[in-house]
Amino acid sequence: MSLTQLFNKLFPFIKPYSSLIFYTLLLTVIGSFAAQVNAFILKYTVDRIGEILNGGTVLLHSVELLLIISAILLGKEVIYAATQFGQKFYGEKLRIYIARDFAQTIVEKILTYRMAFYTSSENESGKLQTRIDLGVSSLTRLVQNFFIDILPLFANALVALAVMFFANFYVGLVGLFIVPLYFYVSQLQAGRLSGFRRSMRKYRETKSSNIINLIESVLVIKSFVNEDVEAEKHRRIQYEMTENQMKTRKISFLFDSIKGFIEQIGVIIIIILTAYFVLHGQMTVGAILFHIMLFNNVSAPIRQLHRIYDEVNDALIYSEGFFDVLEAENETESSGTFVAPKIHGLIEMKDVDFEYPNGTKALHKVNLTIRPNEITALIGLSGAGKSTVINLLDKFYEPLQGQILLDGVDLQAYDTAFLRKNIGLVLQKNHIFKGTIMDNIRYGNNQKTDDDVMEAAKNAYLHDQIMSLPKAYKTEAHMLSGGQQQRIAIARMFLKNPPIIFLDEPTANLDAIATEQIKKSLDAIKKDRTVIIVSHSISQIIDATNIIVMEKGTVVEMGDHDTLYSLNGAYFRIFNAMTSSINFNKIRQSLAE
Repeated sequence: MSLTQLFNKLFPFIKPYSSLIFYTLLLTVIGSFAAQVNAFILKYTVDRIGEILNGGTVLLHSVELLLIISAILLGKEVIYAATQFGQKFYGEKLRIYIARDFAQTIVEKILTYRMAFYTSSENESGKLQTRIDLGVSSLTRLVQNFFIDILPLFANALVALAVMFFANFYVGLVGLFIVPLYFYVSQLQAGRLSGFRRSMRKYRETKSSNIINLIESVLVIKSFVNEDVEAEKHRRIQYEMTENQMKTRKISFLFDSIKGFIEQIGVIIIIILTAYFVLHGQMTVGAILFHIMLFNNVSAPIRQLHRIYDEVNDALIYSEGFFDVLEAENETESSGTFVAPKIHGLIEMKDVDFEYPNGTKALHKVNLTIRPNEITALIGLSGAGKSTVINLLDKFYEPLQGQILLDGVDLQAYDTAFLRKNIGLVLQKNHIFKGTIMDNIRYGNNQKTDDDVMEAAKNAYLHDQIMSLPKAYKTEAHMLSGGQQQRIAIARMFLKNPPIIFLDEPTANLDAIATEQIKKSLDAIKKDRTVIIVSHSISQIIDATNIIVMEKGTVVEMGDHDTLYSLNGAYFRIFNAMTSSINFNKIRQSLAE
């Protein structure tokens, strides 16, 4: 991304704050002229001191001189301090506002993306977080640098250069030729460093992703005593980053030395040139210091240029990843416009194929019918495609081929928000948000009252356990056990009260008593609804009106329990394996005793 392209992308974010920019520019112009006053005062002071010494009336004239220059310098400093304050304040205000807008815009944008975006290997949580964080920080730092650092520096330089030309054309030429040469060297430096910066961005993304994964996996790591293995993985990345950083610094220091040499050559040339003019009576002695100070004002941005170029190039590198996320238009979740007066729950899948973004083929020519107001069980071995079916029915993904119908209307034609409001989803592992139990249950329907939340908790057999806690419903939800957190997810579904319910191993993390309690609550909410349940629990499967058996992404059998069991096929094998795993014969013998 070029600097021009970057500013074009920044423009929509900067445009709303044009008044701040105007005031910043106005103060910058005033400050730029005020910054040249010292050079004029120094020239006047040196020349005037020479005249006073030659005239012999030292005391009287020296007091007058000191009063004049003190008044001017004091007035200049007051004006300069005021402009500096205003300029920094407006610039910082602009930076803060734009940082807020960047952060809010990217959050709103990624929430519209389809699930395939998040499951891509390029968008792992750690990488995505690093890309966004570094993008926002580097872009806002660029805005800050431009309006607080770069703009004033270069405005001062331009005014100083103009004054140098006005005072002496030849001295002005020295400043005019030195600055482009310095810029050229800085551009060479930026070009040499760009590859290292891109590598550093990838290292940082990988490092952040690995740390997040390490924290999430710490229990497994410790259980297998693999702390050294994980530390070694991190060490390798850290060492590669270190090598990359050292190469970057080496190149930076080399070019900085060259640029410092060029700047000092400019100072030397000006000293020699102005001394020549003084000796030939074309300048006063004060003009030597006058031009050196002006050249210092011209070279001020040069001395800052290495830092500015570093941060500008950081912005160019990190903005690529940031805007890749922000402008991923092909990742936006699709939505139709159809809103049905009422959802009945007749679901049909016709010749549906599906493949995940990583290339895993999950479904092939799937044909099935889920009748309304009935309980349908999806069963099969792990990887058979059961959860994928639910993902497709909830429009988290779109089929590659085939068609999915809900009440005779293509699923893609439905308004996505409307569809999901009419579907309840309970997963094997449900997310618990940071906050209280009350807030987490109310997430199912933010319009519900506290009494509604407590009623939902009672239906999920969680209310009594919550009330036994010291803070009751104000307890942090993360303090609950895994089974209790699972029941929070079920309570959310009671609160949502949808006509269609998807249950993906809803009792997998519960103990036997909790499972029985949840089964009772699920039995209550299943009434007069379309229910699809993925489960390895015999009690959940055997109650289903319709059972769909899947193998390797295809539907191999459909029917009720008795019909499928009598076929001695896939369902027969799976059901017998379930009963054997719980030693059903032993249980029957115990019950008989």
